[in-house]
Amino acid sequence: MDIVSRVQQLILKPKEEWIKIKEEKITIAELFTSYAMILLAIPAVAQFIGWILIGRSIPFVGRIRVGIGTGFLRAILFYVLTLVSVYVFGIIINALAPTFASKSDATAAMKLAVYSMTPAWVAGVLYIIPSLQILVILASFYGIYIMYLGFMCPMMDTPKDKVITYMIVSLIVAVVVWVVVAVILGAIFAVGGVVSTI
Repeated sequence: MDIVSRVQQLILKPKEEWIKIKEEKITIAELFTSYAMILLAIPAVAQFIGWILIGRSIPFVGRIRVGIGTGFLRAILFYVLTLVSVYVFGIIINALAPTFASKSDATAAMKLAVYSMTPAWVAGVLYIIPSLQILVILASFYGIYIMYLGFMCPMMDTPKDKVITYMIVSLIVAVVVWVVVAVILGAIFAVGGVVSTI
């Protein structure tokens, strides 16, 4: 798989790219090792750099940075927990398939989960400047649109009249998973690790 071409096509021509993706023979392990694990390194590394070098400005407190050890641990945990979250998202999509008259297909479900994260992971380079993380959130909304096109492709052979409901229910469950991950990361790093306040 040409990862650069896949990223470009998913962002610029997602409808056409989903048709290719549907026919593509790939295992779940290959999907993660040749795509997800590589792209997810972008926001993980950017967060590491952003937190230790630039830090975040907190009103009435000043600029907060973390130490290298804390920044590295945070980046690793973000990386691992995000991979797990995306995998769980794929499982959720597949598990919900029969409820929406769709075909159970673990690989197709994982493709939906992984490839829909593309805009957020690419935009994750903006984590270098922590105050720009709002732009990563906006990119995630484009990822939802890409996911919608994947459901419409139809990756899971979902009837057109059930696509929106299927996608919304999948997203709600996924958001709960991602909130849990964010809370875990926040709790781990809420205290300690601050090396300077300017």
